[in-house]
Amino acid sequence: MIALAADDTFVKPHLEYGSLWPILVIFGAACLGVLIEAFLPRKWRYVAQFGTTLVAMVVALVGVGFVANGLPKLGDGTARGLFGSEGTIALDGPTMFLWGLVLVFGLGGVLLFAERRVEAGVSAFAGQAAALPGTESERQAQGLDHTEVYPLLLFAVGGMMLFPASGDLLTMFVALEVLSLPLYLLCGLARRRRLLSQEAAMKYFLLGAFSSGFFLYGVALIYGYAGSMDFGAINEAVRNNAGNQTLLVIGMGMLTVGLLFKVGAAPFQAWMPDVYQGAPTAVTAFMAAATKAAAFGAMLRLFYVAFGEARWTWQPMLWVIAILTMIVGTVLALVQTDMKRMLAYSSVAHTGFLLTGVLGLQGVNDIHPGQITSLQAVLFYLVTYGLTTLGAFAVVGLVRDSAGEQSTISRWAGLGKHSPVVAGVFALFLLGMAGIPLTSGFTGKWAVFEVALAAGAWPVVIVAVIASAAAAYFYVRVIVVMYFHEPDSDSAHVVHPSILSATAIGIAAAATVALGILPGPVLDLTRTAGQFIR
Repeated sequence: MIALAADDTFVKPHLEYGSLWPILVIFGAACLGVLIEAFLPRKWRYVAQFGTTLVAMVVALVGVGFVANGLPKLGDGTARGLFGSEGTIALDGPTMFLWGLVLVFGLGGVLLFAERRVEAGVSAFAGQAAALPGTESERQAQGLDHTEVYPLLLFAVGGMMLFPASGDLLTMFVALEVLSLPLYLLCGLARRRRLLSQEAAMKYFLLGAFSSGFFLYGVALIYGYAGSMDFGAINEAVRNNAGNQTLLVIGMGMLTVGLLFKVGAAPFQAWMPDVYQGAPTAVTAFMAAATKAAAFGAMLRLFYVAFGEARWTWQPMLWVIAILTMIVGTVLALVQTDMKRMLAYSSVAHTGFLLTGVLGLQGVNDIHPGQITSLQAVLFYLVTYGLTTLGAFAVVGLVRDSAGEQSTISRWAGLGKHSPVVAGVFALFLLGMAGIPLTSGFTGKWAVFEVALAAGAWPVVIVAVIASAAAAYFYVRVIVVMYFHEPDSDSAHVVHPSILSATAIGIAAAATVALGILPGPVLDLTRTAGQFIR
């Protein structure tokens, strides 16, 4: 952002490089990946791209820990935070938590992207994206490796880190586009079922561009209302009841539409089943976990910081959307016959549960001692949901037949007998999503339901409990198919993964159990993160 003094002379902005360096590492590695793709011989690209991406993720994750530890602290030990660039980037405790969470999901995505054993020595990505399915050029590209996916992943992760850290609407819009554009490309790069993959990418792009238009129009209206795009200035304008209230309400609604699209809330969820089904499963796993974490982080900052004083304006809207999202996600998941589409509608229902947590009390002064805040509950739920979903989609990518990946639920019959370990791990993930006690999903749902009840949103919680009970049916139905249906000649089988995918699945499974039995350390971490800086 260009700063001008009173005499219109340029003033160099102050950048907190010492605090911003984890996100700079990610963007720097992404640019390095582009250079590797352009100049390195093809035979060395896979190793170079995978190594560069993995190292960048680990270094950035370690850096987040150092930066978080160095943030100013309040008297109770929670992080106070600071602004990284003239109010443009807010570096507070929730930002650091979300950065770490996105990087963990990014590491899981890197491991799944690098899997080669499942596809008989090649990746799940098309050898040449521009080759039309069924043509001679595509047949010639069968053995090629599409290593551009690694810098695309890094750019998406960089955008996801910037999204919840944005201190003004312009930065938030830029971050939204930076994280979205690489995902549009990644969704269309499946090696098998190319037309379905390309259709998914096109739908995602068109609907995503439409939602970005809503968001940008909302930015213009809010600027017209407050005279600024800075969250602190917007909050001050709302507090003083300044400006045209019609601009505020319509602008807030437009911004909400853009964010609700990214999290997959009803009635903006239409893209999710098609995209989740058509995209390469490794991309679906990464996108389902990381995008939701980044988008909910941005939504929390927007509502709690910029529009915190207008709570009674946006809260009724979120009540309706949360209820509608849970109903739509649960009802449509009940009738699905494809595993990826079922998990997509399950994700819609989980979005409704997360929105239930957003309705809770946000300030430490509003709650009783020992009670968790809405921010803590939502952050914890994002951890539990993201790891469970990442592991579930990683397992889906292992179930195959002669035509490739097989996601038809009926074709999973007898999987518990032939591959008991994989079936058992997948059953664990499904039970976690259902919120069965002693799994992370139960603790996460308990947290968001508790904060919503404390805020008086009991009608939403009642719907959430009923939706959770109904959702258990389609999760248990899959377990019944795996363990109690006899396999036939058309049943799929499990391909043994390499150590990369096995590591991602193992960590996700261990976290699903650990966070259900001993959630205290992560809940303490969300408490230490404190509140958003204003």
